[in-house]
This record gives sequence, C-alpha cells and structure tokens, in this order.
Amino acid sequence: MKTVTGLTTIPDNSVIASDFGKIDYCDTYRVVKATNDTAKKIAAEIFKLPEWVKWLLNIRNSIAGVFGLKTGKEIREGQTAFFQIIEQRENEMVMGENDKHLDFRASVLIDRENSIIYLTTIVRFNNIFGRLYFIPVKPFHKIIVKSCLSRIS
Repeated sequence: MKTVTGLTTIPDNSVIASDFGKIDYCDTYRVVKATNDTAKKIAAEIFKLPEWVKWLLNIRNSIAGVFGLKTGKEIREGQTAFFQIIEQRENEMVMGENDKHLDFRASVLIDRENSIIYLTTIVRFNNIFGRLYFIPVKPFHKIIVKSCLSRIS
C-alpha cells in the first residue's frame, strides 16, 4: 500500500472550488505515484470500492432513503461510481452531488511534474441537517478516502 498524506488546503491548480461558493469542510489527500493515465481512469480505480465500504454505503443508503436523501443507487449517464461528473480534464476530474442537506465535490487531480495524485473533497452544508448528517459521516469519510487512495496500482 502507498503512503497517503493529508493536507489542509486545495491544490493550487485544482478547479474543484470553481463556482462552488462557500466551503464548510475541505480535505485533501495525496499519494506519490507517477502515471500517464487520465484523471478519469485514476478516478475509476480509486472508486472501485472494497466490499467493506459497499457494506457501509448500504447502511448509509438505508438510513438516508428514509429521510428522502439521494442514496447513490440511481446511477445516471455521466457518472463515475455514483457521483455526477461536474468537470473533466485530462489531469483532473471533478465529481459531486447536490442534495437538500449538503452539496459536495470530489476531485482527482494528477500532478505529473511531481508524480502526485490528489483526492480532494469539499462540502457545503445547506441546513442544520447537513451539519448533523456529516458528524457521523466524517470519520468514515476520512478512513475510506485514505484506503481508496492507498490502493492505486
């Protein structure tokens, strides 16, 4: 497994926050890896979720569905995993969803010059329910992101 390093800022050359507005939560993780793959291909590899993550998401979806939130079960055209593609470039792919409780974006950014792959997440809470929802989600989010990023071959 590769070493994953956490950062407190969005990479300078990322477009993840373009037109997003206020950011209530942000994290960035990086792994050192040279690649000639596109951001889309790397994103597909990152979001090949292990079974334990799928199990956690099924629990989340069961609970979220009761509250009328998006469950990730509705895979639409233009999606990778279960995230809508917001912007796609050779070196960066931004995905995300807007829901009544919060909006989020996730970015896979490749810095070829320094052989680094970044995975950034930003979140905007739309109401108090978004803040409350994110309290139990946040620790799992961090574990899942680090695990998925460390598995890049």
